[in-house]
Amino acid sequence: MASTPDRTTEPSSPEPVTTGQSPPEKGEGVYRWYVLGLLTLVSMFSIADRLVFAILLEDIKAEFDFSDAQIGLIGGLAFAATYVIVGFPAARLADRSVRKNIVSAAITFWSGMTALCGLATGFWTLFLARTGVGVGEGCSGPASQSLVSDYFRRDELAKAMGFLTLGATVGTASGLLVGGQLNELFGWRWAFVLMGLPGIAIGAIVYFTMREPRRGQYAPKEAKIEQPPLREGIKTLVDNRVFMGFAVGWAVQIMIGYALAVWMAAVMMRSFDISSGDVGIYLGLAFLLGGIPGPILGGYVAGWLTRRDERWRAWLPGIVSLGCVAPLAVSLSSGAFWPFLGFFALAYGIYVASQAPILSGIQAAVEPGQRGFAVAMALFFNNLVGQALGLYVIGWISDWLAPTQQTQSLTIAVFAVCLASGVAAMAVFAWTAAQMRGSGHLDRMAAD
Repeated sequence: MASTPDRTTEPSSPEPVTTGQSPPEKGEGVYRWYVLGLLTLVSMFSIADRLVFAILLEDIKAEFDFSDAQIGLIGGLAFAATYVIVGFPAARLADRSVRKNIVSAAITFWSGMTALCGLATGFWTLFLARTGVGVGEGCSGPASQSLVSDYFRRDELAKAMGFLTLGATVGTASGLLVGGQLNELFGWRWAFVLMGLPGIAIGAIVYFTMREPRRGQYAPKEAKIEQPPLREGIKTLVDNRVFMGFAVGWAVQIMIGYALAVWMAAVMMRSFDISSGDVGIYLGLAFLLGGIPGPILGGYVAGWLTRRDERWRAWLPGIVSLGCVAPLAVSLSSGAFWPFLGFFALAYGIYVASQAPILSGIQAAVEPGQRGFAVAMALFFNNLVGQALGLYVIGWISDWLAPTQQTQSLTIAVFAVCLASGVAAMAVFAWTAAQMRGSGHLDRMAAD
Protein backbone atom coordinates (compact mmCIF):
# COMPACT_ATOMS: atom_id res chain seq x y z
CA MET A 1 0.00 0.00 0.00
CA ALA A 2 1.26 3.45 -0.87
CA SER A 3 1.48 6.14 1.78
CA THR A 4 -1.17 8.82 2.01
CA PRO A 5 -0.36 11.78 -0.24
CA ASP A 6 0.09 15.27 1.11
CA ARG A 7 -3.20 17.12 0.60
CA THR A 8 -2.48 20.28 2.51
CA THR A 9 -2.43 22.33 -0.66
CA GLU A 10 -5.11 22.56 -3.27
CA PRO A 11 -4.09 21.28 -6.72
CA SER A 12 -5.25 23.23 -9.74
CA SER A 13 -5.97 19.92 -11.45
CA PRO A 14 -6.41 16.94 -9.12
CA GLU A 15 -3.60 14.43 -9.63
CA PRO A 16 -4.73 10.91 -10.58
CA VAL A 17 -4.02 8.03 -8.23
CA THR A 18 -4.23 4.48 -9.55
CA THR A 19 -3.44 2.50 -6.42
CA GLY A 20 -5.20 2.16 -3.09
CA GLN A 21 -4.13 4.49 -0.30
CA SER A 22 -3.55 3.94 3.39
CA PRO A 23 -6.05 5.46 5.83
CA PRO A 24 -5.65 9.19 6.53
CA GLU A 25 -3.44 10.33 9.34
CA LYS A 26 -5.11 11.49 12.55
CA GLY A 27 -5.38 15.14 11.56
CA GLU A 28 -6.70 14.30 8.13
CA GLY A 29 -9.23 11.97 9.73
CA VAL A 30 -10.66 14.88 11.69
CA TYR A 31 -10.59 17.18 8.68
CA ARG A 32 -12.50 14.77 6.43
CA TRP A 33 -15.39 14.86 8.92
CA TYR A 34 -15.32 18.64 8.71
CA VAL A 35 -15.58 18.35 4.93
CA LEU A 36 -18.44 15.88 5.25
CA GLY A 37 -20.20 18.23 7.68
CA LEU A 38 -19.76 21.18 5.32
CA LEU A 39 -21.05 19.20 2.33
CA THR A 40 -23.99 18.06 4.46
CA LEU A 41 -24.72 21.72 5.22
CA VAL A 42 -24.63 22.48 1.48
CA SER A 43 -27.05 19.61 0.88
CA MET A 44 -29.29 20.96 3.63
CA PHE A 45 -29.56 24.37 1.97
CA SER A 46 -30.09 22.76 -1.42
CA ILE A 47 -33.14 20.89 -0.15
CA ALA A 48 -34.39 23.71 2.11
CA ASP A 49 -34.34 26.21 -0.75
CA ARG A 50 -36.05 23.69 -2.98
CA LEU A 51 -38.73 22.50 -0.55
CA VAL A 52 -39.65 25.79 1.08
CA PHE A 53 -41.98 25.83 -1.92
CA ALA A 54 -43.97 23.01 -0.27
CA ILE A 55 -45.04 25.10 2.71
CA LEU A 56 -45.76 28.15 0.53
CA LEU A 57 -47.61 26.45 -2.31
CA GLU A 58 -51.14 26.86 -0.89
CA ASP A 59 -50.67 30.65 -0.63
CA ILE A 60 -49.01 30.78 -4.06
CA LYS A 61 -51.84 28.70 -5.52
CA ALA A 62 -54.43 31.02 -4.00
CA GLU A 63 -52.74 34.21 -5.26
CA PHE A 64 -52.24 33.00 -8.85
CA ASP A 65 -55.21 30.57 -9.01
CA PHE A 66 -52.96 27.65 -10.02
CA SER A 67 -54.27 24.08 -10.39
CA ASP A 68 -52.59 21.17 -8.60
CA ALA A 69 -51.18 20.06 -11.96
CA GLN A 70 -49.50 23.46 -12.43
CA ILE A 71 -48.09 23.26 -8.91
CA GLY A 72 -46.72 19.81 -9.80
CA LEU A 73 -44.99 21.24 -12.88
CA ILE A 74 -43.38 24.09 -10.91
CA GLY A 75 -42.28 21.71 -8.16
CA GLY A 76 -41.00 18.99 -10.52
CA LEU A 77 -40.49 19.76 -14.20
CA ALA A 78 -38.74 23.04 -13.43
CA PHE A 79 -35.94 21.07 -11.75
CA ALA A 80 -35.72 18.36 -14.42
CA ALA A 81 -35.29 21.08 -17.06
CA THR A 82 -32.19 22.31 -15.25
CA TYR A 83 -30.46 18.98 -15.77
CA VAL A 84 -30.80 19.27 -19.54
CA ILE A 85 -29.14 22.70 -19.43
CA VAL A 86 -26.40 22.47 -16.80
CA GLY A 87 -26.43 19.11 -15.00
CA PHE A 88 -24.36 17.02 -17.38
CA PRO A 89 -21.78 19.71 -18.29
CA ALA A 90 -21.28 20.43 -14.59
CA ALA A 91 -20.79 16.72 -13.88
CA ARG A 92 -18.23 16.37 -16.68
CA LEU A 93 -16.42 19.33 -15.17
CA ALA A 94 -16.54 17.70 -11.73
CA ASP A 95 -14.72 14.64 -13.08
CA ARG A 96 -11.70 16.63 -14.25
CA SER A 97 -11.50 19.90 -12.30
CA VAL A 98 -11.57 21.24 -8.74
CA ARG A 99 -14.85 19.99 -7.31
CA LYS A 100 -15.03 22.22 -4.25
CA ASN A 101 -15.10 25.28 -6.54
CA ILE A 102 -18.13 23.83 -8.33
CA VAL A 103 -19.93 23.30 -5.03
CA SER A 104 -19.12 26.86 -3.93
CA ALA A 105 -20.35 28.43 -7.18
CA ALA A 106 -23.49 26.28 -7.23
CA ILE A 107 -24.76 27.20 -3.77
CA THR A 108 -24.09 30.88 -4.41
CA PHE A 109 -26.08 30.81 -7.65
CA TRP A 110 -29.09 28.80 -6.49
CA SER A 111 -29.39 30.89 -3.32
CA GLY A 112 -29.77 34.00 -5.46
CA MET A 113 -32.39 32.27 -7.60
CA THR A 114 -34.33 31.26 -4.48
CA ALA A 115 -34.55 34.92 -3.53
CA LEU A 116 -35.73 35.79 -7.06
CA CYS A 117 -38.72 33.43 -6.64
CA GLY A 118 -40.16 36.10 -4.36
CA LEU A 119 -40.45 38.46 -7.35
CA ALA A 120 -42.60 36.08 -9.45
CA THR A 121 -45.55 37.61 -11.27
CA GLY A 122 -47.18 34.41 -12.55
CA PHE A 123 -46.64 30.84 -13.67
CA TRP A 124 -43.75 31.31 -16.07
CA THR A 125 -41.69 33.73 -13.99
CA LEU A 126 -41.96 31.40 -10.99
CA PHE A 127 -41.24 28.36 -13.18
CA LEU A 128 -38.06 29.95 -14.59
CA ALA A 129 -36.84 31.08 -11.18
CA ARG A 130 -37.34 27.55 -9.87
CA THR A 131 -35.22 26.13 -12.70
CA GLY A 132 -32.39 28.26 -11.32
CA VAL A 133 -32.89 26.79 -7.86
CA GLY A 134 -32.51 23.38 -9.49
CA VAL A 135 -28.86 24.17 -10.14
CA GLY A 136 -28.38 23.13 -6.50
CA GLU A 137 -28.50 19.38 -7.00
CA GLY A 138 -27.64 19.58 -10.68
CA CYS A 139 -24.20 21.04 -10.00
CA SER A 140 -23.37 20.40 -6.35
CA GLY A 141 -24.75 16.87 -6.02
CA PRO A 142 -22.31 15.07 -8.37
CA ALA A 143 -19.31 17.08 -7.12
CA SER A 144 -20.21 16.55 -3.45
CA GLN A 145 -20.67 12.79 -3.73
CA SER A 146 -17.45 12.49 -5.71
CA LEU A 147 -15.60 14.42 -2.98
CA VAL A 148 -16.97 12.15 -0.26
CA SER A 149 -15.79 9.09 -2.21
CA ASP A 150 -12.22 10.48 -2.14
CA TYR A 151 -12.30 11.26 1.59
CA PHE A 152 -13.71 7.90 2.81
CA ARG A 153 -12.68 4.32 2.08
CA ARG A 154 -15.19 2.00 0.39
CA ASP A 155 -15.94 0.16 3.64
CA GLU A 156 -16.80 3.53 5.23
CA LEU A 157 -18.66 4.93 2.24
CA ALA A 158 -22.20 3.81 3.15
CA LYS A 159 -21.79 5.35 6.62
CA ALA A 160 -20.45 8.62 5.13
CA MET A 161 -23.27 8.75 2.58
CA GLY A 162 -25.73 8.17 5.41
CA PHE A 163 -24.47 11.31 7.14
CA LEU A 164 -24.52 13.23 3.83
CA THR A 165 -28.16 12.22 3.44
CA LEU A 166 -28.90 13.95 6.74
CA GLY A 167 -28.57 17.21 4.82
CA ALA A 168 -31.66 16.34 2.82
CA THR A 169 -33.60 15.46 5.96
CA VAL A 170 -32.62 18.57 7.91
CA GLY A 171 -33.09 20.66 4.77
CA THR A 172 -36.62 19.33 4.32
CA ALA A 173 -37.47 20.09 7.94
CA SER A 174 -35.79 23.52 7.79
CA GLY A 175 -37.64 24.48 4.63
CA LEU A 176 -40.92 23.66 6.36
CA LEU A 177 -40.13 25.01 9.83
CA VAL A 178 -38.39 28.23 8.82
CA GLY A 179 -40.41 28.76 5.66
CA GLY A 180 -43.70 28.34 7.53
CA GLN A 181 -42.75 30.90 10.15
CA LEU A 182 -41.42 33.36 7.57
CA ASN A 183 -44.65 32.96 5.61
CA GLU A 184 -46.73 33.71 8.70
CA LEU A 185 -44.62 36.78 9.55
CA PHE A 186 -43.79 38.28 6.15
CA GLY A 187 -45.72 36.44 3.43
CA TRP A 188 -44.52 33.92 0.83
CA ARG A 189 -42.51 36.42 -1.24
CA TRP A 190 -40.24 37.49 1.61
CA ALA A 191 -39.99 33.88 2.75
CA PHE A 192 -38.24 33.05 -0.52
CA VAL A 193 -35.93 36.05 -0.22
CA LEU A 194 -34.89 35.37 3.37
CA MET A 195 -34.40 31.64 2.74
CA GLY A 196 -32.01 32.37 -0.13
CA LEU A 197 -29.57 34.75 1.56
CA PRO A 198 -27.59 32.43 3.92
CA GLY A 199 -26.39 30.22 1.08
CA ILE A 200 -24.13 32.96 -0.25
CA ALA A 201 -22.11 32.90 2.98
CA ILE A 202 -21.93 29.08 2.88
CA GLY A 203 -20.50 29.30 -0.64
CA ALA A 204 -17.67 31.51 0.61
CA ILE A 205 -16.89 29.10 3.48
CA VAL A 206 -16.68 26.19 1.06
CA TYR A 207 -14.35 28.07 -1.27
CA PHE A 208 -11.92 29.29 1.40
CA THR A 209 -11.82 26.34 3.82
CA MET A 210 -12.30 23.12 1.83
CA ARG A 211 -9.29 21.28 0.36
CA GLU A 212 -9.52 19.22 -2.81
CA PRO A 213 -8.50 15.56 -2.20
CA ARG A 214 -6.53 13.35 -4.58
CA ARG A 215 -8.97 11.89 -7.11
CA GLY A 216 -9.51 8.13 -6.94
CA GLN A 217 -7.68 7.87 -3.64
CA TYR A 218 -9.60 4.84 -2.38
CA ALA A 219 -10.47 3.30 -5.73
CA PRO A 220 -9.76 -0.40 -6.38
CA LYS A 221 -6.36 -1.16 -7.89
CA GLU A 222 -6.13 -0.59 -11.64
CA ALA A 223 -9.21 1.64 -11.53
CA LYS A 224 -9.47 4.18 -14.35
CA ILE A 225 -8.96 7.68 -12.97
CA GLU A 226 -8.90 9.56 -16.27
CA GLN A 227 -12.19 10.90 -17.61
CA PRO A 228 -13.24 9.04 -20.77
CA PRO A 229 -14.56 10.84 -23.88
CA LEU A 230 -18.23 11.78 -23.57
CA ARG A 231 -19.63 9.18 -25.99
CA GLU A 232 -17.51 6.41 -24.50
CA GLY A 233 -18.44 7.48 -20.98
CA ILE A 234 -22.17 7.39 -21.72
CA LYS A 235 -21.89 3.99 -23.40
CA THR A 236 -19.89 2.60 -20.47
CA LEU A 237 -22.53 3.71 -17.97
CA VAL A 238 -25.48 2.51 -20.05
CA ASP A 239 -23.79 -0.88 -20.49
CA ASN A 240 -23.12 -1.08 -16.73
CA ARG A 241 -26.14 -3.08 -15.55
CA VAL A 242 -25.38 -2.56 -11.87
CA PHE A 243 -25.15 1.21 -12.22
CA MET A 244 -28.29 1.37 -14.39
CA GLY A 245 -30.16 -0.75 -11.84
CA PHE A 246 -29.26 1.65 -9.04
CA ALA A 247 -30.06 4.70 -11.20
CA VAL A 248 -33.47 3.45 -12.35
CA GLY A 249 -34.34 2.01 -8.94
CA TRP A 250 -33.50 5.30 -7.27
CA ALA A 251 -35.58 7.22 -9.82
CA VAL A 252 -38.59 4.99 -9.19
CA GLN A 253 -38.39 4.88 -5.39
CA ILE A 254 -37.70 8.59 -4.93
CA MET A 255 -41.21 9.31 -6.16
CA ILE A 256 -42.09 8.44 -2.57
CA GLY A 257 -39.60 10.96 -1.19
CA TYR A 258 -40.77 13.82 -3.40
CA ALA A 259 -44.43 13.01 -2.78
CA LEU A 260 -43.89 13.25 0.98
CA ALA A 261 -41.62 16.30 0.86
CA VAL A 262 -43.65 18.41 -1.58
CA TRP A 263 -47.28 17.38 -1.05
CA MET A 264 -47.62 16.44 2.64
CA ALA A 265 -47.88 20.04 3.85
CA ALA A 266 -50.81 20.59 1.48
CA VAL A 267 -52.37 17.27 2.57
CA MET A 268 -52.23 18.41 6.19
CA MET A 269 -53.73 21.82 5.49
CA ARG A 270 -56.56 20.26 3.50
CA SER A 271 -57.20 17.49 6.05
CA PHE A 272 -56.94 19.49 9.29
CA ASP A 273 -57.82 23.02 10.38
CA ILE A 274 -54.23 24.22 10.74
CA SER A 275 -52.16 27.21 9.57
CA SER A 276 -49.06 27.05 7.37
CA GLY A 277 -46.91 28.12 10.33
CA ASP A 278 -48.18 25.26 12.51
CA VAL A 279 -47.83 22.80 9.63
CA GLY A 280 -44.22 23.90 9.24
CA ILE A 281 -43.53 23.23 12.92
CA TYR A 282 -45.31 19.88 13.27
CA LEU A 283 -44.43 18.44 9.87
CA GLY A 284 -40.87 19.73 10.13
CA LEU A 285 -40.45 17.99 13.49
CA ALA A 286 -41.90 14.79 12.02
CA PHE A 287 -39.33 14.91 9.23
CA LEU A 288 -36.59 15.33 11.84
CA LEU A 289 -37.88 12.53 14.09
CA GLY A 290 -37.94 10.07 11.22
CA GLY A 291 -35.26 11.54 9.01
CA ILE A 292 -32.33 11.86 11.43
CA PRO A 293 -32.11 8.26 12.69
CA GLY A 294 -33.25 6.79 9.34
CA PRO A 295 -30.23 7.59 7.12
CA ILE A 296 -27.69 7.05 9.91
CA LEU A 297 -29.16 3.65 10.76
CA GLY A 298 -29.44 2.85 7.06
CA GLY A 299 -25.77 3.71 6.55
CA TYR A 300 -24.56 1.59 9.46
CA VAL A 301 -26.82 -1.36 8.59
CA ALA A 302 -25.81 -1.17 4.92
CA GLY A 303 -22.12 -1.08 5.88
CA TRP A 304 -22.53 -4.10 8.19
CA LEU A 305 -24.53 -6.10 5.65
CA THR A 306 -22.37 -5.32 2.62
CA ARG A 307 -19.26 -6.57 4.40
CA ARG A 308 -21.03 -9.94 4.28
CA ASP A 309 -22.62 -9.63 0.85
CA GLU A 310 -22.26 -6.67 -1.56
CA ARG A 311 -25.74 -7.32 -2.92
CA TRP A 312 -27.28 -5.80 0.23
CA ARG A 313 -26.57 -2.40 -1.34
CA ALA A 314 -29.50 -3.24 -3.64
CA TRP A 315 -31.59 -5.55 -1.47
CA LEU A 316 -31.84 -3.10 1.44
CA PRO A 317 -33.29 -0.10 -0.48
CA GLY A 318 -35.77 -2.41 -2.21
CA ILE A 319 -37.04 -3.75 1.11
CA VAL A 320 -37.38 -0.37 2.84
CA SER A 321 -38.93 1.32 -0.22
CA LEU A 322 -41.83 -1.10 -0.07
CA GLY A 323 -41.77 -1.35 3.73
CA CYS A 324 -42.46 2.36 4.28
CA VAL A 325 -45.81 2.15 2.46
CA ALA A 326 -47.62 0.35 5.31
CA PRO A 327 -47.14 3.05 8.00
CA LEU A 328 -47.82 5.68 5.33
CA ALA A 329 -51.20 4.05 4.65
CA VAL A 330 -52.03 4.20 8.38
CA SER A 331 -50.98 7.87 8.49
CA LEU A 332 -53.01 8.99 5.49
CA SER A 333 -56.12 7.07 6.55
CA SER A 334 -56.08 8.47 10.08
CA GLY A 335 -58.67 11.11 10.90
CA ALA A 336 -56.81 12.18 14.05
CA PHE A 337 -53.88 14.59 13.90
CA TRP A 338 -51.32 12.89 16.17
CA PRO A 339 -51.61 9.38 14.71
CA PHE A 340 -51.36 11.00 11.27
CA LEU A 341 -48.12 12.73 12.26
CA GLY A 342 -46.59 9.81 14.19
CA PHE A 343 -47.07 7.19 11.49
CA PHE A 344 -45.85 9.67 8.89
CA ALA A 345 -42.60 10.12 10.84
CA LEU A 346 -42.20 6.34 10.99
CA ALA A 347 -42.85 5.96 7.26
CA TYR A 348 -40.34 8.68 6.41
CA GLY A 349 -37.70 7.20 8.72
CA ILE A 350 -38.00 3.82 7.02
CA TYR A 351 -37.90 5.42 3.57
CA VAL A 352 -34.71 7.47 4.08
CA ALA A 353 -32.82 4.37 5.31
CA SER A 354 -32.63 3.50 1.59
CA GLN A 355 -30.51 6.48 0.56
CA ALA A 356 -27.08 5.50 1.95
CA PRO A 357 -26.92 2.09 0.20
CA ILE A 358 -28.17 3.62 -3.06
CA LEU A 359 -25.62 6.45 -3.08
CA SER A 360 -22.73 4.21 -2.05
CA GLY A 361 -23.87 1.60 -4.59
CA ILE A 362 -23.68 4.12 -7.42
CA GLN A 363 -20.17 5.20 -6.39
CA ALA A 364 -18.96 1.60 -6.05
CA ALA A 365 -20.39 0.60 -9.43
CA VAL A 366 -18.41 3.09 -11.55
CA GLU A 367 -14.81 4.14 -12.15
CA PRO A 368 -13.42 7.18 -10.27
CA GLY A 369 -13.15 9.14 -13.52
CA GLN A 370 -16.90 8.80 -14.05
CA ARG A 371 -18.27 9.35 -10.56
CA GLY A 372 -19.54 12.88 -11.09
CA PHE A 373 -21.10 12.07 -14.46
CA ALA A 374 -22.63 8.86 -13.08
CA VAL A 375 -24.32 10.82 -10.28
CA ALA A 376 -25.57 13.38 -12.82
CA MET A 377 -27.06 10.63 -14.98
CA ALA A 378 -28.69 9.02 -11.94
CA LEU A 379 -30.04 12.39 -10.82
CA PHE A 380 -31.36 13.04 -14.32
CA PHE A 381 -33.48 9.87 -14.13
CA ASN A 382 -34.23 10.79 -10.53
CA ASN A 383 -35.62 14.20 -11.46
CA LEU A 384 -37.27 13.16 -14.71
CA VAL A 385 -39.15 10.21 -13.19
CA GLY A 386 -39.22 10.83 -9.45
CA GLN A 387 -39.76 14.55 -9.43
CA ALA A 388 -41.10 15.82 -12.76
CA LEU A 389 -43.32 12.83 -13.59
CA GLY A 390 -44.17 11.81 -10.03
CA LEU A 391 -45.21 15.24 -8.77
CA TYR A 392 -47.18 16.03 -11.94
CA VAL A 393 -49.02 12.68 -11.85
CA ILE A 394 -50.01 13.29 -8.23
CA GLY A 395 -51.32 16.75 -9.12
CA TRP A 396 -53.15 15.41 -12.18
CA ILE A 397 -54.80 12.56 -10.21
CA SER A 398 -55.78 15.02 -7.49
CA ASP A 399 -57.42 17.38 -10.01
CA TRP A 400 -59.17 14.40 -11.67
CA LEU A 401 -60.56 13.12 -8.35
CA ALA A 402 -61.43 16.53 -6.89
CA PRO A 403 -65.07 16.68 -8.18
CA THR A 404 -65.95 13.48 -6.31
CA GLN A 405 -63.40 13.27 -3.47
CA GLN A 406 -63.06 16.99 -2.62
CA THR A 407 -60.28 17.56 -0.05
CA GLN A 408 -59.35 13.86 0.01
CA SER A 409 -58.35 13.81 -3.66
CA LEU A 410 -54.74 14.81 -2.93
CA THR A 411 -54.42 12.24 -0.12
CA ILE A 412 -55.57 9.43 -2.42
CA ALA A 413 -53.23 10.60 -5.20
CA VAL A 414 -50.21 10.67 -2.89
CA PHE A 415 -50.82 7.16 -1.57
CA ALA A 416 -51.50 5.66 -5.01
CA VAL A 417 -48.23 6.95 -6.43
CA CYS A 418 -46.24 5.91 -3.32
CA LEU A 419 -47.64 2.37 -3.42
CA ALA A 420 -46.87 1.97 -7.11
CA SER A 421 -43.38 3.36 -6.53
CA GLY A 422 -42.65 0.99 -3.64
CA VAL A 423 -43.68 -2.11 -5.59
CA ALA A 424 -41.73 -1.08 -8.70
CA ALA A 425 -38.63 -0.16 -6.68
CA MET A 426 -38.56 -3.55 -4.97
CA ALA A 427 -38.59 -5.26 -8.37
CA VAL A 428 -35.85 -3.04 -9.85
CA PHE A 429 -33.50 -3.39 -6.88
CA ALA A 430 -33.98 -7.17 -6.80
CA TRP A 431 -32.97 -7.22 -10.47
CA THR A 432 -29.95 -5.02 -9.67
CA ALA A 433 -28.73 -7.43 -6.99
CA ALA A 434 -29.03 -10.30 -9.48
CA GLN A 435 -26.82 -8.44 -11.97
CA MET A 436 -23.95 -8.05 -9.52
CA ARG A 437 -22.72 -11.62 -9.90
CA GLY A 438 -23.15 -12.11 -13.63
CA SER A 439 -21.57 -8.74 -14.46
CA GLY A 440 -18.41 -9.44 -12.43
CA HIS A 441 -19.19 -6.64 -9.97
CA LEU A 442 -18.92 -8.94 -6.94
CA ASP A 443 -15.54 -10.27 -8.07
CA ARG A 444 -14.27 -6.73 -8.60
CA MET A 445 -15.34 -5.66 -5.11
CA ALA A 446 -13.87 -8.79 -3.53
CA ALA A 447 -10.51 -8.11 -5.19
CA ASP A 448 -10.29 -4.61 -3.72
